[in-house]
Amino acid sequence: MSVKDAVAERFVCLCKERNIKINELANISGVTPSTAYSMLDKNRRDVSITTIKKFCDGLDISLEEFFADDIFGNLEQEIK
Repeated sequence: MSVKDAVAERFVCLCKERNIKINELANISGVTPSTAYSMLDKNRRDVSITTIKKFCDGLDISLEEFFADDIFGNLEQEIK
């Protein structure tokens, strides 16, 4: 799994845990819904750390809490 896919999956899981939709995450995070949905798009390669931070702020969690998930433990090599 790529880091971008792991980030997207982590946000999807957090939204499910909190019973909110991705669109709601965008609204509470102060970003456009298109930004949130582009993060989930498999064809998009990157997501910025600034966007990740905004989503974390919207969920009231730190970056440390966000990245402290097992999903980030065994990511594939990004250098190809």
